[in-house]
Amino acid sequence: MRIRRLEDESYLGRASSLPGLNVQADSVEEVLRLAPRVAKALIEAMRAKGVKLPNMLATLKPTTNVHLVVAA
Repeated sequence: MRIRRLEDESYLGRASSLPGLNVQADSVEEVLRLAPRVAKALIEAMRAKGVKLPNMLATLKPTTNVHLVVAA
């Protein structure tokens, strides 16, 4: 996930591995806290609509560790 600071001083996180995953919050910590729930909801909606998941996500097991790099 890439997180950048916006002009209004909030933060926006986007994940290139899951198109459509956008999380905006007041802090980096809040973006990271909200991202898993938003991703889960997005994946559930994609499945419900019959939208194919990106190949990388379709093969992930439920318990996967993901390393995040955050610029200081």
